Amino acid sequence: MKIFAGLGNPGPKYQGNRHNIGFMAIDAIHRKLPFGPWSKKFKAEIAEGEIDGEKILLMKPQTFMNLSGDSVGEAMRFFKLTPADITVFHDELDLPAAKVRVKTGGGHGGHNGLKSLDAHCGRDYRRVRLGIGHPGDKELVHNHVLGDFAKVDQTWLDPLLDDIALNAGLLLVGDGSQFMNKLARGEPKEPAPKPKPSGQSHIRQARPHGQKPPVTGPMADMLKKLLGDKSD
Repeated sequence: MKIFAGLGNPGPKYQGNRHNIGFMAIDAIHRKLPFGPWSKKFKAEIAEGEIDGEKILLMKPQTFMNLSGDSVGEAMRFFKLTPADITVFHDELDLPAAKVRVKTGGGHGGHNGLKSLDAHCGRDYRRVRLGIGHPGDKELVHNHVLGDFAKVDQTWLDPLLDDIALNAGLLLVGDGSQFMNKLARGEPKEPAPKPKPSGQSHIRQARPHGQKPPVTGPMADMLKKLLGDKSD
């Protein structure tokens, strides 16, 4: 038995929050793979199924984020598991949106859900860090994390969640590098850099190709003042 636990806050008020992307990942796995119906146990919504022949317990703790470890720790002890049997899906401020990284152990980085898990389960569980991006200002972090994903985010969020579900079996082998490689193929491409200016003045760039500047009249006088009279 392995535990896949998503972190989030229960209730419709928080359903679309960036902080709830862990719940969203677990919902995608439940939707895409053969799992039984949701039930309630261990202070969580749970569902049982198999991934690549391994029994998996999906968990969405209903204790609110700060007490997530109460729920996951209870299930870990019930099934006589170790932290190595637990994979936790959670939001990560320090990763750009749509980026995913997998690591085992480490600190909580100020994430209250991880802090609770560390206290109740130990630190040596696997973390699937789901990037939500940083707002750029510490004062904006709270509203960013507890704010809903924007409509434009759906262009990467929905495909990412589907890819997480379809490749979840790779989290059961190795260090997670195969899982990350699969997901990286679907990451949004960086926009192409803008072409560098040619070095010409804005007046020369704006003039249609091949068209000579006027030599007489008001426009010619203005160009002489701007560019200098080359007839001297």
